[in-house]
Amino acid sequence: MTSPSTRLLNSNATESTTQAKSGGCGCDSPSSATVERDEKLQERIAKHPCYSEDAHHHYARMHVAVAPACNIQCNYCNRKYDCANESRPGVVSELLTPEEAAHKALVIGGKIPQMTVVGIAGPGDPLANPDKTFRTFELIAEQAPDIKLCLSTNGLMLPDYIDRIKQLNIDHVTITINMVDPEIGAKIYPWVHYNRKRYRGIEGARILHERQMEGLQALKDADILCKVNSVMIPGINDHHLVEVNRVIREKGAFLHNIMPLISAPEHGTHFGLTGQRGPTPKELKEVQDNCSGNMKMMRHCRQCRADAVGLLGEDRSQEFSKEKFLEMAPEYDMEQRATVHDGIEKFKEELKVAKDKALAGKKFANSPKILVAVATKGGGLVNQHFGHAKEFQIYEVDGNDARFVGHRKIDQYCQGGYGEEASFEHIMKAIADCKAVLVSKIGNSPQEKLQEAGIQAVEAYDVIEKVALEFYEQYVKELAIRE
Repeated sequence: MTSPSTRLLNSNATESTTQAKSGGCGCDSPSSATVERDEKLQERIAKHPCYSEDAHHHYARMHVAVAPACNIQCNYCNRKYDCANESRPGVVSELLTPEEAAHKALVIGGKIPQMTVVGIAGPGDPLANPDKTFRTFELIAEQAPDIKLCLSTNGLMLPDYIDRIKQLNIDHVTITINMVDPEIGAKIYPWVHYNRKRYRGIEGARILHERQMEGLQALKDADILCKVNSVMIPGINDHHLVEVNRVIREKGAFLHNIMPLISAPEHGTHFGLTGQRGPTPKELKEVQDNCSGNMKMMRHCRQCRADAVGLLGEDRSQEFSKEKFLEMAPEYDMEQRATVHDGIEKFKEELKVAKDKALAGKKFANSPKILVAVATKGGGLVNQHFGHAKEFQIYEVDGNDARFVGHRKIDQYCQGGYGEEASFEHIMKAIADCKAVLVSKIGNSPQEKLQEAGIQAVEAYDVIEKVALEFYEQYVKELAIRE
């Protein structure tokens, strides 16, 4: 895979990585069994953009919308159909049959060979639509065995389908768990439909909680990786999420994804119509940080549509509408896909060498932490024009490291002059706590506005960590001079 990114890294990757030395008697070293287990786990997540922060820079996913029905009601959800202008869970442009979904997967797998995962996330609940869900997975597994299969569920019916999930080699399952206290759950879920009866209030939330815990334990026993999604709702479950984190860790969850509530009134949800606000970026990060010591946190989630296609952070679903993809003949070449994947892995190795080189020798005692915003199209590089960005990736930087901590969606600035002032105000609110914006290019006008707000624009085309650390050194020097 030859690209400007690869050529850039080749120039940086002149030093090879140092081989780790085995220590003394080995008493302080991990056992061979532990190392082997960790390596196998890494293989399972290496190409899954949701389960691996590293993979999300390079590999794509797609969701197929085959599951319209749902068996619970969430106060933050309003499933919308034929909606192309919203990007959030539960929204799709069109529903598919299992046969149409399998055809779409083959078409996109050929057009986007870096697509490695097909997931079913709605727009309802996959396990409230078991026949459609499992038929879709059967067809895809038969024709595209190199694609990972993944589903997201509220967990109500999960215990009943563990054997079927295991049989189909669905290796990654996400459960949305917003509470482990039914009294809190009653504020989130108006009703739960279970065993042909509708339960409301605390009774419904208790049934959902018990079933979620049973399903989570069953996934662990079946050796199926589980990611838990939690929607952070200020004033309702924000302080409770630390307890949720503790419980799911004890029951074997692999990854915890704490997401902000989306509650705009125009979405028509109960929370949106009643004025329930979502968390600020600072509030969200604080809760994520409070939970991060217990288990691995996912911070790169984009709260995707139920028909999303492409890298996280981009949505190419409108390129593959039903009208379009049904007219396309699949060109699914597993050998060609494997070649692309090999190129990606080679690029990732070069990227790692460049990162290690950037971090080498960076030792600052008691260095303050700052945030920087990064405009990127993926690949782990600063490689996007300020005016073209629809989101910024946020990195926390100190004298020793540059660490990805989240992303913030924004309105695109370059709109041909229309609405740019309003867009810039929205951008400023999103990155007001950042000290710099790292971009491949930026115009004079936005650069001057950022400077007035105390945010420096840094133009570069290089590895994110390298650019961030170079800016940090300059920032610390200027800070020392001012003091």
